[in-house]
Amino acid sequence: MRLFLITIALLVSFNVFAAKVVQGDYKNRQDVDAFIDRIVKTSDYSEAELITLFSSVKKQEHLFDRLNRPAEKELEWYQYRRIFLKDSRISQGIEFWRENKPLLTEVANKTGVPAEIMIAIIGVETFYGTYRGKDPVFDSLVTLAFDYPKRAKFFTRELEQFLLLVKEQNLDTKGLMGSYAGAMGMPQFISSSYRHYAVDFDKDGQINLFDSKADILGSVANYFVEHGWRPKEAIAGPLRLQKKNTVDRLKPGVKTEYQWSDFAKNGLHSNTILPANTPVALVQLEQSDRTEYWAGFQNFYTITRYNHSELYAMAVYQLSLLIKNGMND
Repeated sequence: MRLFLITIALLVSFNVFAAKVVQGDYKNRQDVDAFIDRIVKTSDYSEAELITLFSSVKKQEHLFDRLNRPAEKELEWYQYRRIFLKDSRISQGIEFWRENKPLLTEVANKTGVPAEIMIAIIGVETFYGTYRGKDPVFDSLVTLAFDYPKRAKFFTRELEQFLLLVKEQNLDTKGLMGSYAGAMGMPQFISSSYRHYAVDFDKDGQINLFDSKADILGSVANYFVEHGWRPKEAIAGPLRLQKKNTVDRLKPGVKTEYQWSDFAKNGLHSNTILPANTPVALVQLEQSDRTEYWAGFQNFYTITRYNHSELYAMAVYQLSLLIKNGMND
């Protein structure tokens, strides 16, 4: 009997092993096989379906350098702003507003997120849908989940979310293209954001961030609402540094860790009058010849939930102002 049980166990082990990924760039990887096993147990995917997908993955090694050198960490503000605050991006933002004004008004009225902020987001992210990324999302996420140890936990989670997403929304797993980090569509949502914050604003039964302007704008606005957007409140404002100051005592950042009165106490002044206890962050930006200081309010912090960079949030904010001013001319 014992010999019989051992034989059965060996046959089972052999069959499981034989069913694993045995071709392609991720063949014979125990970590990949373990991931497939887990997804099979927790989703509607069959083992054969996942093995077919993983067998066709092409490792995207060029992604590593992109992730190691993001523009937000490599550039100063005066360099970063030149990328996004261009006449072409402003003029096309104004055109986008005019073409989609009724929809933008509807979304803004329902969510409290201003039209110019929604427009600026997709303007910064994809130049209003022109540049959505050229990297295969599935292959990119597999590569980063299993061969980029620095952020393996994050990308493994995003890979799982992606697999669930394509099932739910009936998307083309292998055909979807996006950014080097796996962001997709006109607003460049990562998979977890797509599943948790995107909305079917046009009520057609599918959440489409690639072609449906209603879903795209509704989802951007909903993302902000879910991350603490405060309707009709300020986003950011410039500060003047007095000659006698103790600004070095304050730590720059995007979290509203200070009170408005703390700025005046340390030599930072503004024409804006606010309650002394207003929560605020000190945003520091480097121009080529000087340092700028800005007050960042809750809505500025909310923008950084889209991309955790003060440079990104300031580019979105200033682009939104330029677009809005253009609409009012």
